[in-house]
This record gives sequence, C-alpha cells and structure tokens, in this order.
Amino acid sequence: MGGVPGAIIIIIIIFYPFAIETAGTWLEMAIELTQEIGRRITTITEDTRETTFLFQRFSVALQRGNAVFFHNTMVTE
Repeated sequence: MGGVPGAIIIIIIIFYPFAIETAGTWLEMAIELTQEIGRRITTITEDTRETTFLFQRFSVALQRGNAVFFHNTMVTE
C-alpha cells in the first residue's frame, strides 16, 4: 500500500446498537443516530430532506427484509 512511510493509522470503531422492530418501533438510540447521520449528510449536500430520506431508506430495507423472511417460510414441494 502506498502512503507516507512510517505513518501511523488509527482506526476507531464505536459499536452503536441500532434496532428497528418489524412493527415500526425504533430504539431511541437508533433515532438519534439516524438524525445525526442525516444532519451530517445535510451539511455536505445542503439538502434539508436528507434525514427524512434516510428514515425512508431504513423503512424500505426493513420491509424488504420482512418480505424475504415471509417468502422463505412458505412450504414448497
């Protein structure tokens, strides 16, 4: 890998629990994290709808996951 010889790379990973229940219930920490990510995206894109779009993307992903799960429970012969 290229880069500066002798450079030290520090990687910080923070685990942040993120829960969305299939009934639509969001863990408070999940709401806060989504809002913070949305704010940061808005800062870059200057589109104030980014947080709303992010919530919508998570909701669609949950619905798709539920559809796959439901489909896999079907008995095929």
